Amino acid sequence: MSRKFRIFAINPGSTSTKIALFENETEVFASSVSHDAARLEEFREIGDQLPYRKETIMRELAKCNISLRGTDAFAGRGGGLVGLEGGTYIINETLLHHARIGFTVKHPATLGSQLAHEFAATYGGKPFVVNPPDVDEFDPVARVSGLSDVYRESRGHPLNQKEVAIRYARDVGKRYEDLNLVISHIGGGVSVTAHKRGRMADSSDVINGDGPMAPTRAGAIPATAIIKMCFSGKYTEREMYDRITKTGGLVDHLGTSDVTEVLERIRNKDGYAKIVYDAMIYQIAKNIGAYATVLKGRVDAILLTGGIAHDDYLVDRITDRVKYIAPVVVYAGEFEMEALAAGALRVLTGQEQAKTYTGRPVWDGFH
Repeated sequence: MSRKFRIFAINPGSTSTKIALFENETEVFASSVSHDAARLEEFREIGDQLPYRKETIMRELAKCNISLRGTDAFAGRGGGLVGLEGGTYIINETLLHHARIGFTVKHPATLGSQLAHEFAATYGGKPFVVNPPDVDEFDPVARVSGLSDVYRESRGHPLNQKEVAIRYARDVGKRYEDLNLVISHIGGGVSVTAHKRGRMADSSDVINGDGPMAPTRAGAIPATAIIKMCFSGKYTEREMYDRITKTGGLVDHLGTSDVTEVLERIRNKDGYAKIVYDAMIYQIAKNIGAYATVLKGRVDAILLTGGIAHDDYLVDRITDRVKYIAPVVVYAGEFEMEALAAGALRVLTGQEQAKTYTGRPVWDGFH
């Protein structure tokens, strides 16, 4: 590539914001900017944090002698949007409005598009959102549950999953759109997704209590047991929600979400730690098998990604259970910053066309 494009990637989390500057695909600067938790608590709404977060980012850039002048694009992690197709979206007023109000969800990720817009307004580059958490590419049949007024939702890890899918396709000399893949993101949350020729056709819902248990999430639990807990008088609605989505899984069983600590306990002959961790591995493998059926067994590869995919113990045991389906390939770690930059770069170089956010969901019920 003859020209070097400068791309600034922005990924807000609960108490920090990851930032990185890329020249084409090469990361030339990266930092995780910490925000004072007590200060964040002062803001009534997540959107109110915007000036403070921007200020702390600018201080970090100044400290590191990084200038954003001449930056071609600003790519932010999105959120709070209606269900949409995967891809890179130009940040327009409709997208910005939905992010500001958290149209579908209140989460710090919604600040990504707002910060990208702010920086682009100051420095002149193009503002983008790349494969936000709201990506929804489900097959119609995947949306149906056993209750007529409850539908399955697409809530997983599209940014990282699509990035490793594109990387794998490049590694084998093919296009993502020509492959069938089962991908599992294994981190604080665990999602398993069937990628059908460039589309996330079905996935375990990492937010609403579906799929394998994870370090901090309970995963699928028998519904009647949950009903009894909810009406037992022992828990508030908030406590039940947190137990399912924040303090379930390894935390509920073992009191920690730190896999390194769990592995150390296993090495020290903690039998319960071993069976719980093995159960999480078992559930991930079982879901991989289930999502292979979405692709009718015609799976080109199974990809394992996320921070916990660094653990050979986990990878070996998953591989042993699912290798009969397809080759298992590991892309350990998270590639969210690289994914943000790569999505913007594909648009800047003409490999993809930026999509327009309409504010209309790709699916709004069966009619």
